[in-house]
Amino acid sequence: MKQHRYRITVEHLADAKGEPSTYAAPLQFEAGNHDDLFAIVERMRGRGDFDADTAAALAIGLKLFSEVMLENKAHPLFAGFKEHFGQFMQTLKKGPAVD
Repeated sequence: MKQHRYRITVEHLADAKGEPSTYAAPLQFEAGNHDDLFAIVERMRGRGDFDADTAAALAIGLKLFSEVMLENKAHPLFAGFKEHFGQFMQTLKKGPAVD
């Protein structure tokens, strides 16, 4: 499967108490995805469900997770979850939540 390639970087800024991070270096890894993550983030931000950072976090988290699940669909870890995740994604793709 053709994929876009990404370098994911997570930098720990502070702990839950607001204390500066003690980690010396950011966590960094490469991942592929069949979708353009930048376009997905812009669509998620455009929905208006969440602020820009929350929308980006949701979009990136979902796409990283779903790509792993797609590439490992026979893994028993995902057996009881696939149907629920599919329903969630259908709901998400329908459009923004209406208040």
